[in-house]
Amino acid sequence: MATNGPFGIDPEDFERALRDAGIEFRDLIGKAGEYLDRTTLNSLVSLLGPLVQGGPARSAKPEEPTTGETGSGVWAIYTLDDDGTARVDQVFPNELEALRAHRDNTDERRRVRFLPYGVPASVLDSD
Repeated sequence: MATNGPFGIDPEDFERALRDAGIEFRDLIGKAGEYLDRTTLNSLVSLLGPLVQGGPARSAKPEEPTTGETGSGVWAIYTLDDDGTARVDQVFPNELEALRAHRDNTDERRRVRFLPYGVPASVLDSD
């Protein structure tokens, strides 16, 4: 026991424990990277990717924002007439205001939808 140091720990046991902890930590980072890859947090994955995969970071191609995300349009509350023609009742700059105004609606023919600029209201008509 005198050769095992003041705490009675064999140096080989200490190295083995550190090696096992390192392997488990690498596996944990790998699982976290797979989860983040599924949730499309590409910036964090690109940071953790080289540690887990051992290769160069992948460059993700950014997706184009949709019209609704860029805000180039209005949220319309509209009513469908008996013949299927849509009549716009109110327009709102954002979804939250439109949904608040539509909250107590009981008419099944009255609906809310995003309408991009330059698109005629006739797209709301039911076919």
